[in-house]
Amino acid sequence: MDDLSPKTKGIIAYLTFVGFLIAYFINKENKNEYATWHIKNMFGLLIGLFISTFVQNEVIGFYVYWTVACMWLYCLIMAIMGKKQGIPFLSDKFQDWFRFLN
Repeated sequence: MDDLSPKTKGIIAYLTFVGFLIAYFINKENKNEYATWHIKNMFGLLIGLFISTFVQNEVIGFYVYWTVACMWLYCLIMAIMGKKQGIPFLSDKFQDWFRFLN
């Protein structure tokens, strides 16, 4: 699977939780900065999704879920366009917080 482009790895990272894991392990063999950036970004979005499911009985869980869903769609579009751009402020924090995914 070394023939996958960094852009393809970035797109795969946004395809559900399984896609995140596949992109992580593919990128682990042949590291690429662009793909790693999108993998970390998706990991942060997955955490937001899990938080929303834990508080789903509350009104705030509904809003957290749809906010994360909109951010996920935006980040997926940026990966498809080949840009290393994400959610203002949060994407930069995700890159700092999730260094263990390097």
